[in-house]
Amino acid sequence: MSLIEQHDALLLDLDGTVWEGGRAIDGAVDFINSCGLPSVYVTNNASRAPEAVAEKLRGIGLKVETADVLTSAQAAVTLAGEHVPQGAKILVIGADSFRDLVTAAGYTVVASADDKPDAVLQGFDPSVDWAQLTEGALAIRQGAKYVASNLDSSLPTERGLAVGNGSLVAAIESATGVSPVSAGKPEPEMFGQAAKLVGAKRPLVVGDRLNTDIAGGNAAAMNTFHVLTGVSHEMELIEASKEYRPNFIGDSLSDMTRSAHELAPGAQGGFTARVDGHDVLVDNGDSTATSVQALRTVLEVVWSMGKAPRYIQPVSEKAESVIRGWS
Repeated sequence: MSLIEQHDALLLDLDGTVWEGGRAIDGAVDFINSCGLPSVYVTNNASRAPEAVAEKLRGIGLKVETADVLTSAQAAVTLAGEHVPQGAKILVIGADSFRDLVTAAGYTVVASADDKPDAVLQGFDPSVDWAQLTEGALAIRQGAKYVASNLDSSLPTERGLAVGNGSLVAAIESATGVSPVSAGKPEPEMFGQAAKLVGAKRPLVVGDRLNTDIAGGNAAAMNTFHVLTGVSHEMELIEASKEYRPNFIGDSLSDMTRSAHELAPGAQGGFTARVDGHDVLVDNGDSTATSVQALRTVLEVVWSMGKAPRYIQPVSEKAESVIRGWS
């Protein structure tokens, strides 16, 4: 039975998983449209309204409705409801679409600490500046509850990793000594909300970042599938602590048509791996074996070790040829 057949919904990350800089990752659109499972697009990006995210996904060819999108801004508004009463005053640091979500939820949006807000909600937007951060800091010092959409320190762009919401949150933390509660990945609540949207009982969390997508899915007690199309690559997987380790690993989304046994860490492709002191030696390998098969073989061994190995040492010519490209 394939991995996809063992689950009833996909909870999909966007950047590095479905698209990169707005461009569809090769094969992603065809796979998602034809996989036969409902998909929820779970994104830590709080700068776009759900409607805008859905429209952009349709623009690359995906069959998506607005209800299929869950942003960290939406999750933050839901989380705020656990800390402040209906109709409370909320100062929003972030995009206008974030303010619209807060208003639609029945809260009063304010722009100044002088308005004595009950909470400060912070999400990423390129327009966030010193003045907004200062109003937030002043309000928090006055006792406002502090909620962040997410704590990603960086944001993938076509030019590389840019400053993310977590880095902007750090400025307020430094000024106030107060850390926010966070709604987005890797917190488990966001994945629970996503599963409820489609009534999923056996969802599969799919992403490219170990410290957000995979950690969050694991924390939510859901199966996790890691794709090597984005941020976290082979060496990060090898060095990953337990909470960041996915159940399954693939080159791309289409690998989910393979069996769960093949996608889980374990010896395959004719490769062998063994511990030698502080190193792991990788030997053999069939002529048609792939890099990801070598990786799964190695992961079974290194994840059973007390700590990450010093080096991954290829022994055979085939092992050398595939490990050479690991990063």
